[in-house]
Amino acid sequence: MAMSNYRAYKEKALQNPEVKTEYDALQAEYDIIQSLIDARANQNITQKELSLKTGIPQADISRIENGTRNPSLSTLKKLAQGLGMQLRLEFIPDSAKKV
Repeated sequence: MAMSNYRAYKEKALQNPEVKTEYDALQAEYDIIQSLIDARANQNITQKELSLKTGIPQADISRIENGTRNPSLSTLKKLAQGLGMQLRLEFIPDSAKKV
């Protein structure tokens, strides 16, 4: 599925309130996945090439990108380094909730 097709599918799917609720609950995971996919695509690096740079098996990178594997912080750091990037995690206030 091309990236523009995915974005159109996602936009349509999120119109369903049940899908949106589930998506919102997993927003951080999806943001990480999308950031990885975008960074890799912007650099024209295949999963296999990233695997060779990081030592992370290509199958694991695929599982991370399709959301069936939750990577450890250490794995995310290796992926960022393999992409020539830094990993940054933040705790930010949830504007929808009162603390």
